[in-house]
Amino acid sequence: MDTVVRTDVGAVRGRVVDGVHAFLGVPYAAPPFGANRLLPPRPAPPWDGVRDAGALGPEPPQVAPPPTGGAAAGASEDWRGVDEAFSGLEHAAPAEDVLNLNIWTPDPGAVRLPVMVWIQGGMFELSSTAAYDGSRFARDGVVCVVINWRPGAEGFLVFDDGNANRGLLDQVAALEWVRDRIAAFGGDPGNVTVFGESAGAMSIGMLLAMPAAAGLFRRAILQSGAAHHVISRADAARVAGLLAERLGVAATREAFASVGVPRLLAAQAELKADLMAHPDPDRWGMPLVATTMPWQPVVDGEVVPEAPIARIAAGSASEVDVIVGTNVDDWRLWLMVSGAFGRITHEILEGAVAQYGSQALAAYDLPVATALAAYRDRYRQAVPGDVLASVQTDWWMRIPAIRLAEAHTAGRARTYMYEFAWPSPGLGAVHALEIPFVFDTLSPDTPLFGPMLGPTPPRALADEMHGAWVAFATSGDPGEHWPRYDVELRATMRFDVESRIVVDPRAWERDLWAGIR
Repeated sequence: MDTVVRTDVGAVRGRVVDGVHAFLGVPYAAPPFGANRLLPPRPAPPWDGVRDAGALGPEPPQVAPPPTGGAAAGASEDWRGVDEAFSGLEHAAPAEDVLNLNIWTPDPGAVRLPVMVWIQGGMFELSSTAAYDGSRFARDGVVCVVINWRPGAEGFLVFDDGNANRGLLDQVAALEWVRDRIAAFGGDPGNVTVFGESAGAMSIGMLLAMPAAAGLFRRAILQSGAAHHVISRADAARVAGLLAERLGVAATREAFASVGVPRLLAAQAELKADLMAHPDPDRWGMPLVATTMPWQPVVDGEVVPEAPIARIAAGSASEVDVIVGTNVDDWRLWLMVSGAFGRITHEILEGAVAQYGSQALAAYDLPVATALAAYRDRYRQAVPGDVLASVQTDWWMRIPAIRLAEAHTAGRARTYMYEFAWPSPGLGAVHALEIPFVFDTLSPDTPLFGPMLGPTPPRALADEMHGAWVAFATSGDPGEHWPRYDVELRATMRFDVESRIVVDPRAWERDLWAGIR
């Protein structure tokens, strides 16, 4: 059955399935091509008649997902389905209206339903809404919105004229669209929760600190991502120069905009491969070598005025309720994806941690030998791959999440912290595994995430986690059994087959990284 909603920019026709009204591929900004190429988002032009919104909209230009190693390269047989899932998504046909969003609502005629806006991850290189179905949130009384935004060079290449962080400004434009028009779909523009995972959560860490995003959302949920990962304008300019050199053009917006999208994407992929193969700090700068992410938010002095974690500590998000958390085995995923996990020996571990330490730990004055000895002593029964994954999880995810929670507790708004601990067979509680539980999409046919779940994912855990997210979006309280986080008790919800509150579960990691990260 069709359903039509009228807004001030035009009418859209969606579909009704099982009582949920879905409107897909709705433009929230003008196509970022032609005269708009490599510029901040501009308002979407209005349209006449009724626009069809029954299928996913086109995606922003982006590189192909990285190839994976899978079971044949040393991971367990349980990994084989996940390896295949990375190439199994269905994508919309190419077109120019890439700055679009999807809406699921229980009733467009409703009044002031809570709104949740999802910002997906993808290393700031990928942006696809294809794997995220918000219908279960709508089933439970929430208007759910999933947005596309520009990743990679299109979104984060920096120019001398101050043009930076377009991918973040796309997210702001989407939130402004929600503020101005979500009431037509039954939502309350004054009760918006942003939630996201990985680079999506890191984006939210930026939004919590960005002047342009102030007042656009009331609550935030950051899943395996926080507010640490930014680079300086100087390092971003270095990337722009290297990309311009590869393309044979000047490092200006006009010159880059003259390069066709396929050519720019090819050069972007080559640049990333070069960084991975030759991680020379003198050439790339230490932050890029540490993260291997050439495209990420930039402290440009305007869109992102200073380090986001510092702004949050100073109160930039003091009115925003926050849930922040990580997965117990977050970074184990990437060792499994690459196939490296099963090949790591003690000797390789030493070399890998030394290399990682020279790029990351040593940058914060933590001696590599001291760090490795501490982790080996802490995880005496762990295989070398898991020790390396623990070091990387703490640096990338766990410590930044704790620091954000600590910084946010000084404000008036509520702070909650969680760990996702349910281990998928053969994988562990890896990065992104919590997403199908949050969205309540536990089917093995769920795009991208289904194969990660194994044969019997716990239904009750999805009910609990999804329910907590809905409760938080509705009232700012995820449940009576989940106390607020503070720096004395550090109460943390540990989601598992039997979920429970644990007190200060990462004291050891906090002590090791104190004053460093």
